[in-house]
Amino acid sequence: MKNFAKILLGIPSLAKRFIVLMVDTALCVFTVWLAYYLRLGEFVAISGNAVLAAITSVGMALPIFTLCGLYRVIFRYTGWSALLAVVKAITLYGFCYASVFVVIGIEDVPRTVGIIQPILLLLLVGASRAIARVLLSDQYLNILKYASRPKVLIYGAGHSGRHLLSAIINNNDMQVVGFIDDDDRLQGRLLNGLPIYNPNNLIILAPKLNINLLILAMPSLSSKRRKEILAELQRVRLPVRILPNMANLEQGRVSISDMRDLDVDDLIGREPVLPDPKLLTLNVHAKVVMVTGAGGSIGSELCRQLLKAYPSKLLLIEQSEFALYTIHNELEVAFADRETVLIPILASIQDIKRLREVMSTWHPDTIYHAAAYKHVPMVEHNLTEGIKNNVFGTLHIAKVAAEIGVSNFILISSDKAVRPTNVMGASKRLAEMILQAMDTMHPATNFSMVRFGNVLASSGSVVPKFWQQIRDGGPITLTHPEVTRFFMTITEAAQLVIQSGAMSMGGEVFILDMGESVKIIDLAKQMVELSGMSVQDEQNIDGDIKIEITGLRPGEKLYEELLIGNNSFPTSHPRIRKTQEDFIPWEDLEGKLTSLEMALTINDAGLVRLMMEKLVAGYTPSGAILDWVFLEQGAKVNKINLSKIKIVKAK
Repeated sequence: MKNFAKILLGIPSLAKRFIVLMVDTALCVFTVWLAYYLRLGEFVAISGNAVLAAITSVGMALPIFTLCGLYRVIFRYTGWSALLAVVKAITLYGFCYASVFVVIGIEDVPRTVGIIQPILLLLLVGASRAIARVLLSDQYLNILKYASRPKVLIYGAGHSGRHLLSAIINNNDMQVVGFIDDDDRLQGRLLNGLPIYNPNNLIILAPKLNINLLILAMPSLSSKRRKEILAELQRVRLPVRILPNMANLEQGRVSISDMRDLDVDDLIGREPVLPDPKLLTLNVHAKVVMVTGAGGSIGSELCRQLLKAYPSKLLLIEQSEFALYTIHNELEVAFADRETVLIPILASIQDIKRLREVMSTWHPDTIYHAAAYKHVPMVEHNLTEGIKNNVFGTLHIAKVAAEIGVSNFILISSDKAVRPTNVMGASKRLAEMILQAMDTMHPATNFSMVRFGNVLASSGSVVPKFWQQIRDGGPITLTHPEVTRFFMTITEAAQLVIQSGAMSMGGEVFILDMGESVKIIDLAKQMVELSGMSVQDEQNIDGDIKIEITGLRPGEKLYEELLIGNNSFPTSHPRIRKTQEDFIPWEDLEGKLTSLEMALTINDAGLVRLMMEKLVAGYTPSGAILDWVFLEQGAKVNKINLSKIKIVKAK
């Protein structure tokens, strides 16, 4: 019906008038036939002079209706004035038509037909206009549109649920058919005319009510309880979304796209710990603060959190022009009311001259060093560049920090630095060792490191990748069925980094509590089922999304660790521990770094990796050297040698 109405509205005006003329012609003939029935008490075929009566009706009605303007009216906007015009036109028609029967008469046609037929025609023509107005009106189209909208159940019949319902009604993107609530006092009652159901009945209700989406509208739930609810909802296989931002709700701006996807934090039930305001501001408030890698996922979130502590100046150091522009523009808009001076600087941490120039100009009090190459396979394929950036970039900035007397230097490290199997992890561990050694040489600067695992929503994070693969219809690609990982929200990670730096006395490795490790294949299955689909496997060959095992990537570990030894100690924060790990003293390390740098200069990846194995205790490469440049150069040398051998044989 909705499509039919749209088709009618799209027809040209001339064609619409022709259709109305045909309808009125049919009504004239029909009412003559109906008048015969009312006069004679039986249905008779229109023949003989009865045909003349019908032709006379059409011949009189259409010209009169045209003169009275009935075919110039836009039916979907007709009102009382248009209906009065119909009454006037048919009154004039009725007078003329009845006169034919009274004055002239038509043989074998009862005279009362001339009186009954105009009355019937008035009723039917008026009704046709009224029906057209209803069917083609915006209101009716909206009703049809509403009926076709996704049917939604709101989980939570409290204040947030009621607020969400009101916003959805105003927005018209969805059709709410009821509420779900685990409070048995509310079950069976009505809220705004909608029933409140027991969640235990959801598996029956969902197909019965043809539900397309379930929205969890209980923002005050504990993470543990949210995890329990989501586990229950898995068996229903309904797409689940989380209540959008309350500010958007209050302004009535709600659509399906506003509902956020579930993230690992929802699924694993990690309870947040409120940050300590004193620790957040200690090394930041009214100070000059510098963030390297400011345009990256961790660096940009650090900048957002740091600005909340009102530093006097915030230096954004970034080698990517686009990334620097993006974060600088975002911060200028979001923190326009702050007095902090934002200073965006294009610089590479491998350029010590540029670093010295920048840092001697602004003399930062605190540095958060987040700049790094962190994607494991990418660094494995670009081995020498990864070490130049992660190791010697850190060395350069640490040297300059010590020269100018920076008070606090915090390195963002990685759990991959623990017993590394890849170049990225080994380079981060060596960066840690450089700072540990330098801390003993420069007591004026507190060098510390913060080590943690995967951060949600960071670049390359598995969670947004899985969501995209699910939206694309699969398959979900997984490197190994036994892979496990730690997860933390990017906001919590940034806050814990800032608080860790504030507790530093110098040389510590701070370890963030990442909670329980998550088996990635279980996470993938849960995400599929909470998207309203099923996993395709041997037990369910008709499933929606397949999980493909692609094999471990170069340097990838099945599981990650956070501690090299077992000597960690608690701090004043429940989510932060610290440890003092073994390192090479600076007087021994300095010479080894010089040799490593020379090997990097000639791009001898084999020698570089051998030196890294000797420098970083526990580094055990998981496979052959994969550096693209090194392999290509070796291939070309082999071709040259082979060609020489062929020439000798030819002689």
